[in-house]
Amino acid sequence: MKRIALSLFAACLVLLACNSNEKKETKKEGSTDSTTIVNDSKAPADKWVPVDSATTMKAWMEYATPGKVHEMMASWNGTWTGEITSWMSEGATPSKSTTTAVNSMVFGGRYQSSHHTSSFDGMPFEGMSWLGYDNSKKIFVSTWVDNMGTGMMNMSGPWDEATKTLTLTGKQTDPARGNDCTVRETFKIIDDNNQLMEMYGPDPMTGKEFKTMEIKLTRKK
Repeated sequence: MKRIALSLFAACLVLLACNSNEKKETKKEGSTDSTTIVNDSKAPADKWVPVDSATTMKAWMEYATPGKVHEMMASWNGTWTGEITSWMSEGATPSKSTTTAVNSMVFGGRYQSSHHTSSFDGMPFEGMSWLGYDNSKKIFVSTWVDNMGTGMMNMSGPWDEATKTLTLTGKQTDPARGNDCTVRETFKIIDDNNQLMEMYGPDPMTGKEFKTMEIKLTRKK
């Protein structure tokens, strides 16, 4: 906790330094006030807004403290086995495989690290994901990397408590076209021992969204 407080104090000092160095503009000749702050509380979203140190410290403490959502994520810890069904295009014959995922909370319960091992078309497959809940933005954030690429897939999205479903959207590299493409993932908690992940992306011929993958996960007992 002491390290957290010191880190937050350092962050406050940086922000206060930024506040003290805010650009000022000189008023026209004849004005009774020599300067005026460019950024104020009514400034546009892309403008810097001064914040006092007490407010900054309180906000950083709330931002850095794991909460009930992080406790929910921790309940997903453990080893899971998965049945994978994947499609190369809309209507294509699906391929089947299995996977193992090991989940654990890291950095004091702030993020969940998942290590996935499987095979794809007879080749060994290994991937890592990091899942977090941003206390300030009130959304989940996710990063994925694997041994079948050299980039990172970043996604974010909300949790629906009514359906126990996490919906993430983001971008991943499309090396065939030299740009990024939009991807979507849904992650549904069926019960304590069963989960369903579905992945969606653009059809290679039409560009229309279709389901590329489905993984039925079961907690290993």
